[in-house]
Amino acid sequence: MAYIINDACISCGACEAECPVECISAGDDKYVIDANTCIECGSCAAVCPVDAPQPE
Repeated sequence: MAYIINDACISCGACEAECPVECISAGDDKYVIDANTCIECGSCAAVCPVDAPQPE
């Protein structure tokens, strides 16, 4: 079960920098996670100031 980034995302980029498999990228209005690449490590959730990354 990959992580997803919910609408609370403030596009700060903290999650993208933390991802060990580089599966997070900037989307149109928030960051997005490639579910096929996500290894469910939770690193993105640990650094997010608004708890936007959540297990799907």
